[in-house]
Amino acid sequence: MSIEVKVPVLPESVSDATIATWHKKAGDSVRRDENLLDLETDKVVLEVPSPVDGVLKELKFKEGDTVTSSQVIAIIEEGAVAAAAPAAAAPAAAAPAAAAPAAAKAAPAAAKIDSALPPGAANFAARNDVNPADVAGTGRRGAVTKEDLVNFVNSGGANAASGARPEQRVPMTRIRQRIAERMMQSKNSIAMLTSFNEVNLGKVMAMRKELGEPFEKTHGIKLGFMSFFAKAAANALAKHPVVNSSVDGTDVIYHGYSDISIAVATEKGLVTPVLRSVENQSFADIELAIANYAKAAREGGLKLEDLQGGTFTITNGGTFGSLMSTPIVNPPQSAILGMHAIKERPIAENGQVVIAPMMYIALSYDHRIIDGKDAVLFLVDIKNQLENPHRMLLGL
Repeated sequence: MSIEVKVPVLPESVSDATIATWHKKAGDSVRRDENLLDLETDKVVLEVPSPVDGVLKELKFKEGDTVTSSQVIAIIEEGAVAAAAPAAAAPAAAAPAAAAPAAAKAAPAAAKIDSALPPGAANFAARNDVNPADVAGTGRRGAVTKEDLVNFVNSGGANAASGARPEQRVPMTRIRQRIAERMMQSKNSIAMLTSFNEVNLGKVMAMRKELGEPFEKTHGIKLGFMSFFAKAAANALAKHPVVNSSVDGTDVIYHGYSDISIAVATEKGLVTPVLRSVENQSFADIELAIANYAKAAREGGLKLEDLQGGTFTITNGGTFGSLMSTPIVNPPQSAILGMHAIKERPIAENGQVVIAPMMYIALSYDHRIIDGKDAVLFLVDIKNQLENPHRMLLGL
């Protein structure tokens, strides 16, 4: 029986998707729930699993094609078995030894391409004489992607000995295009301003050192910094509701809950899955949700609903060593909190110079509705909670 494979139903905010990678080709055996292809929207990469066991009979679209919701993209012959590959012919017994080097030289570059590579990546590798075994993969489960191959070539990894200066024009991914569009929307539609403060994280670090082991034994997850920041932000947003608001035309919408978007870097670009109702979550709830989102982001398992909504964003440039930055507001939100690298440096404390683990924090905000006073008081609130985490845990 022929079974149709269709594009998943896309939400109203997503009109179409691009076929990023086919993991199977016509004639391959497939198993139920095995991933057939990756679909890239402007928000997330979706996996399309096989609905049945059988043989992939027909691919109706190729990589790079645009498809829409519920469109048929492949046909599977349910219950069929893939044809066995023909036996290789026996080699000639008396082939001249001198012919071996010539045969090796004449072999096409594609012969050394791993058949597990997606077709687009395999073609690129063959055209540029790249052996995928020489390239570090950043895809799911360490797979080598076309982007990995392009970066390898552009960095001089291929043909470096000949002094080549390669260039490669690569179209932006759908996600990268969307990120660019959103950044320009933020720049052009928001009167954005950034305020800064600094936080002594000594007490937070001492609490993590003291309680980190029993916390992990009890909850099965490490006690990180993000749960402190997320909880402090939720508390501060309740006290300063204008920071948790958004603009809709000439109206201001005040949100009575803290749905906090957490910026997560992936090979495709930055994504912002949402922690729902953080004001009602425990530290363990927050850490587990963040760990699950990070794993899903790395493996391409984020769902569209994971990324939708959000009333406030936290981003951590410190993960990559950033000491200070001015994060960009994610509209229709009105503010974003930037975390940065923790650096030990001398500060004045009770009339004495001491060395403390310090972090600069930044709040970028929409100055159309958030005044400087509100932004500064919000940052001071964050600072006071993090410098007195025992009070934060007691809701003080």
